[in-house]
Amino acid sequence: MLVVDFGAQYAQLIARRVRELDVFSEIVGHRLSAAEIAAKEPAAIILSGGPKSVHVDGAPSLDPAIYDLGVPILGICYGAQLIAQQLGGTVGRGMSGEYGRTRITRSGDSLIFPDDAPDEHECWMSHFDGITDAPAGFNVTASSPGAPVAVLENDKRKIYGVQFHPEVKHSPFGMAAMARFLHERAGIPNDWKMASVIDEQVELIRERVGDARVICGLSGGVDSSVAAALVHKAVGNQLTCIYVDTGLMRKNESEQVVETFRRNLGIELIHADEGDSFFEALSGLTEPESKRKAIGERFIRVFEKHTGGITEAEFLVQGTLYPDLIESGGADGTAAVIKSHHNVGGLPDDMELELIEPLRDLFKDEVRALGTELGLPDEMVWRQPFPGPGLGVRIIGEVTPERVALLQEADAIVREELSNAGLEREIWQSYAALLADVRSVGVMGDERTYGNPIIIRAVTSDDAMTADWARIPYETLEVMSQRIINEVPGVNRVAYDITSKPPGTIEWE
Repeated sequence: MLVVDFGAQYAQLIARRVRELDVFSEIVGHRLSAAEIAAKEPAAIILSGGPKSVHVDGAPSLDPAIYDLGVPILGICYGAQLIAQQLGGTVGRGMSGEYGRTRITRSGDSLIFPDDAPDEHECWMSHFDGITDAPAGFNVTASSPGAPVAVLENDKRKIYGVQFHPEVKHSPFGMAAMARFLHERAGIPNDWKMASVIDEQVELIRERVGDARVICGLSGGVDSSVAAALVHKAVGNQLTCIYVDTGLMRKNESEQVVETFRRNLGIELIHADEGDSFFEALSGLTEPESKRKAIGERFIRVFEKHTGGITEAEFLVQGTLYPDLIESGGADGTAAVIKSHHNVGGLPDDMELELIEPLRDLFKDEVRALGTELGLPDEMVWRQPFPGPGLGVRIIGEVTPERVALLQEADAIVREELSNAGLEREIWQSYAALLADVRSVGVMGDERTYGNPIIIRAVTSDDAMTADWARIPYETLEVMSQRIINEVPGVNRVAYDITSKPPGTIEWE
């Protein structure tokens, strides 16, 4: 099955969901002609979403002859709008838009929705324009407040479109709808099984590296730890890991990371204490992209410095995942740049090391499964995601040692109270952010205060491509707030972020 990518944030997620349904999938560009598509002999095609409007000049399009190939087609979001526009329907301009959890209403018998889907249920939307009139021959089988045509179907031509995102977990009947399209409408059997990622990557890494030395930038998180274990399986003692202590880690984290890594993996590890150099690189910077790029460049310079003692080091291993790649502009640069991750868009042009990124096509839960298969302990595999730039992207404003120290204390309280409440495994990611350039008036001990706000962020997710804010009990939030204000000098207000992704991102910067 082919996924045609229109620069979507979710193209790889769609392909992955197809794999979960035991159907082989491949992502292709939207510029392929009908003849090129036909040559691949696809059993079905899914048209992804995308960041553009179908009305703007240069919007990604599709060779119209593809619709006449007789191959079943499912359009998602932008893909559904493109079907409507190219086949004679109408896509409204500048509508109210829908983002996040949205109520959808079935308005007819559907060949896509599962039979047990209620007439009204929630799904996940992320669109501005919307289909207002379906093309001739199409049935409209669902609508929403901002999408008059939320589902359109033409079973004779085997062409279907959904405005919502069935591939995300927040669309509860989405996977069943995709399964019905693949297995019933397209008639594809569920008999494909994913080949071993470990065996494939070990072979590729050995072939590429040869006898050269390899270094791995270790953060202590699951991504870099699994990447290190995978490369070590391929090249053994040709690998040396470098843990860079940026000064931007959480409270007591560096000591824990080094101890855990040395105890469990038995790989040569260099502990580089570089906090002062990172603070120097960040001095005066407040704009998020500038901070990310400064941190990314500093990482590379540290790695290059330490290759001096590692003879013939030519490669740098990074734990880059697909969500990092997508938010930084996509695999081919067609997706919108949401934020440059330090290990993707933040890398300097003149870096001397070649990159090895064995996890760049995977999502976090897939990486965790890979880590377990490689024999890593749960304390490494189930560690919460932590950004490579560390607390540098959780301080809104200039990053200084004093602000990091303040945030470390607040963040430690958030993590401790979630642990006390038994919520760690239920929450994908949680942290405290410091609004360093914002102050609010408060009163403490009958005196006026003028301090910084702390924002608590906690989300649930499966893959970081979408996320919903965690419903933490009020009692737990109250304890967090009281402790932060009482125990962290300079903070006089605590707020809880209840923004989903989209429209927000998991990190504030």
